[in-house]
Amino acid sequence: MRSDRIAHLYENPGPFATGYVDVSRDTENAPEKIELQVRTATDAATQAGAPESVVAQLREALLEPTEVPAPTSRFAVVTERGVLLNEVVRARLDQPSGSWGPLPDLGAWIADEALTVPFVLALVDHEGGDVSVHRTGTPDRPDEVRTAGGETDFEHKVRGGGWAHLKWQHYNESVWARNARSVAQEITEHVRAGIRVVLLAGQPGSRQEVLTGLEGVQGVTVVELDAGGRGEDGGDEALQKAVARAVEEQVMTARVEMLDDLEERLGRDDAVATGVTDVVDAFVRGQVATLLIDPTSAAEHEVETARFPGLALGALPEVPERVRADQALLAAAALTGAEVHALSGPMLSGAPSAALLRWDQPTAGSHA
Repeated sequence: MRSDRIAHLYENPGPFATGYVDVSRDTENAPEKIELQVRTATDAATQAGAPESVVAQLREALLEPTEVPAPTSRFAVVTERGVLLNEVVRARLDQPSGSWGPLPDLGAWIADEALTVPFVLALVDHEGGDVSVHRTGTPDRPDEVRTAGGETDFEHKVRGGGWAHLKWQHYNESVWARNARSVAQEITEHVRAGIRVVLLAGQPGSRQEVLTGLEGVQGVTVVELDAGGRGEDGGDEALQKAVARAVEEQVMTARVEMLDDLEERLGRDDAVATGVTDVVDAFVRGQVATLLIDPTSAAEHEVETARFPGLALGALPEVPERVRADQALLAAAALTGAEVHALSGPMLSGAPSAALLRWDQPTAGSHA
């Protein structure tokens, strides 16, 4: 996760109410179950000290309808200044949760977000393409769809061969290229806005034109899909399955690459920190490029803030003596621009957290 998605939270002095509930609507009694989930979460925030005005806003945010198919959960962060975050996640929760404290309680949501890959899906042909954005990773429910290209002059054919036919063919190819460039430009705008995975389906020749238009775009992974195309009868189901497979592969690939990098750095004992204490120290020094965290395990530890002068925790009017480690690490990541990846404890060799550092410097690992 790019930490700029949560950085704005720490501009607020808090305190923060958070709620995370399952809002799946795939059962007959779904409305009653959702109401019970939300009541449980808001009651927990109330018992922790959240004022009624904040609890009311949290309840309203969690009950906001969503058309995303099950499994679906909703996560919200609220302060006295209003709703700061309201996200839909493709996950099913066993238990709702609610809290009130000096820092937002983001761990469970970030762990589920780690299994979701926002992506752009482009269905292309000679006329251009339909470019859809899927921020919740749902193949059949895009957040927005735009059509790019649209030049169709090439449809007026010249019969026979000879010079006229050749001229017509060259003209067509130039129109197709312009349509492809329009699609590539639309995709590029979404990549620059933070979506890094692009799934490209449709006519092979048009896909190649779009790929050419994306050359030089930094930080994008493009996956070509053989299934589906604009207006293709019966292609929706095959396309959705292909998209789901591609997204799952992207999640697994990213994890394998991250763990390979971690293992290599640990083997060299270089450019890496492990354990809460070492990672917090690295944040204070401004060295952390990527935070790897097991939110459940890190929540069992605390950070004594007096031991780490200079640790960035946001706009808190008063820094607590002790802060839950998962909350402190996520705040530090957001405020220093570090990427965040949620992993399970076994993947981190039992440590609650690790960090890939910005430059090489030997560090001693610990598992505090």
